[in-house]
Amino acid sequence: MYAVHDTWVMARRCLRHIVRSPDTIITVLAMPLAIMLTMVYVFGNMINTGSGEYIDFIVPGIVIMTVCSGIAYAAFRLNHDLSSGFLKRFRSMPVAPSSILGGHVAASMLSNLFSVFIVMIVALLIGFRSSASIFAWILFCGILLLFTLAMTWLAMFFGLIAKTAEGAGAFSYILLLLIFVSSAFVPTAKMNVALRAFADHQPMTPIIQTMRSLLVNGNAGKDIWIAITWCAGLLVVSYLLAVKVYINQ
Repeated sequence: MYAVHDTWVMARRCLRHIVRSPDTIITVLAMPLAIMLTMVYVFGNMINTGSGEYIDFIVPGIVIMTVCSGIAYAAFRLNHDLSSGFLKRFRSMPVAPSSILGGHVAASMLSNLFSVFIVMIVALLIGFRSSASIFAWILFCGILLLFTLAMTWLAMFFGLIAKTAEGAGAFSYILLLLIFVSSAFVPTAKMNVALRAFADHQPMTPIIQTMRSLLVNGNAGKDIWIAITWCAGLLVVSYLLAVKVYINQ
């Protein structure tokens, strides 16, 4: 309970920083919303994804993009605390050592889920519809939580090893590139052979495919265990790397 209390205090501090920086919230939301609106209203009629509306096809990819955009700021905030000496001062106080990283992770999870909620509301307003059952929605939310947690711990790792706060969030560009070279916006079957081979075997594609199948078809599809394995594996590796770097700081 002592560690939980300290973690929540740290999380509240991080959340206050987010609330007091509305430009951060706007920036995190602006890119996925702008891409969603552009893809639907500019390119949507030119892209054939088979049956169904294009907005239904791209929403899972936009959700994943929202998370990858948001965790960049988690890495930025952690690195700023590290470079400003805050973490050293915090360690000298009678608080649980785990609360520092835990607080940043909790705040990032809450802020990213809020951003996803806003994106989903906008998607519904422009025509997104889902035939998913309650169980499918629960499973969708579970995979989303697992993915967000894995990406947040990955952000903690890069936030700890980066030399500057600006460079800490730059790793998210790699994640965004993986989203574009996946099934987020077009079926991988429409890609050339080399690009399709890469897209089909990188983590974003099975995760997006599973989330899309849950929302559109109401079932998890054939990629669910691959998606869960990727998320769980990234979570374990990112957590161990972040904790190791943090202990050796």
